[in-house]
Amino acid sequence: MPKRTTGDRPELKPINVGAAAIDIGSRMHMAAVKPACTDVPVRAFGTFTQDLHDLADWFKACGVTSVAMESTGVYWIPAYEVLEQRGFEVILVNARYAKNVPGRKTDVSDAAWLRQLHSYGLLRGSFRPDAEIATLRAYLRQRERLVEYAAAHIQHMQKALMEMNLQLHHVVTDITGATGIRIIRAIVAGERNPDVLATYRDVRCHSSIETIRAALVGNDRHEHVFALTQSLELYDVYQAKMLACDRKLEVLISALNNKGARPVGKLSKPRIKTKQVNTPTFDVRTALYGVLGVDLTEIHGLGPSLALKLIGECGTDLRAWPSAKHFTSWLCLAPGNKISGGKVLSSRTRRSSSRAAALLRLAATTVGRSDTALGAFYRRLSSRAGKSKAVTATARKIAVLFYNTLRHGMS
Repeated sequence: MPKRTTGDRPELKPINVGAAAIDIGSRMHMAAVKPACTDVPVRAFGTFTQDLHDLADWFKACGVTSVAMESTGVYWIPAYEVLEQRGFEVILVNARYAKNVPGRKTDVSDAAWLRQLHSYGLLRGSFRPDAEIATLRAYLRQRERLVEYAAAHIQHMQKALMEMNLQLHHVVTDITGATGIRIIRAIVAGERNPDVLATYRDVRCHSSIETIRAALVGNDRHEHVFALTQSLELYDVYQAKMLACDRKLEVLISALNNKGARPVGKLSKPRIKTKQVNTPTFDVRTALYGVLGVDLTEIHGLGPSLALKLIGECGTDLRAWPSAKHFTSWLCLAPGNKISGGKVLSSRTRRSSSRAAALLRLAATTVGRSDTALGAFYRRLSSRAGKSKAVTATARKIAVLFYNTLRHGMS
């Protein structure tokens, strides 16, 4: 039998004839098109807005219809949006799946190699929600940052109180709660008498007036009161900014509600009536029910705020994933499948920086302490395989329930 040569192998045939690619950079984008279209198939463009429109014009002149780019930091966002507005099909590629071959380490060869892979149809685009969900996601992430900034100033207030030896955090659960914030505002306003400060106690506070009074006998120093005053002012600023974010979110969800189909049936009573800390000020559960037609909070572990964040990350339409298995694999919550020679080498889940996966892990940790079927599953697996694997497995179960509820209307 004659030996097969390299030339006998079937060649890859281009699928995307009008394929192009961009190697994204902070100061310069390197774009590549089909060599037959122009004498210079790889060109460098700046990152200014006019440069991006010049790039789009060059692509139009070269007959480009589809563009691939790697997700480099946030530098890809302006190029993606401009090209999408100009009518190109743009796909965002995970750099993990588009690694260059050894020896090609320049921006020029990177762009050409990415274009070649894209022309053969070997690149898969990352999930990117539609414009309205992307806007919702941006507001939610901005609000999340504001919560983090406000939390830092709560710590600064607690430090200032400790330096004055006012042991407020030992007698109240939260120093920004009803009792704590009243006392702090009174101290900033100039009140120092512990008997007067103790009268600001809320009726729901577990500590007695006598205990609070004893905790508020301290050592007043001007520099510590000054630090407490500034921290309180900054905390109030971030609270006001969070309210502005809530108004934007409420208007956006209301617009989505008007576009969607009206839900059938009446929303049931909430399982948990207590309001969580740092949740939006409007009725998130009712607003989401108007958009989705299903109540995601029926899934154990998912509260209204967490459900809203998941919608912001995954969207309202999960048809991008054909099944729940595809969805959990995208979240990196499904077991890996490193197999060689019929032997399983590793079944570890892949590392992921997905915010949706982090939210589902948080839900799994919460539900592990509850008296539910998911909580029993978590505790049973935790005792056998450890907490880390139990969190991942429970998060995957919650993800499947989330997918089936949103995609198929399962109750």
